[in-house]
Amino acid sequence: MKTMTCKQLGGACDEAFQAETFEQMAELSKQHGMAMHQKQDPEHLEAMQRMQTLMQSPSDMQAWFEARRQEFNELPED
Repeated sequence: MKTMTCKQLGGACDEAFQAETFEQMAELSKQHGMAMHQKQDPEHLEAMQRMQTLMQSPSDMQAWFEARRQEFNELPED
């Protein structure tokens, strides 16, 4: 089990997520993002806008995603 925060995953807060795999971590982050979007949280909406801009370039988005995956892989187990 490893822990990452919303901020580490491109978000806006220090909420911590725990997962066994990076894919599970990404899903937890996505669910959190959807909840924050529904609440119209301004800081998270700003972070989502930055991600949408990043998504304009598939190669940039892939590089960002792989950097997060590497960060996850390098984390110690909880």
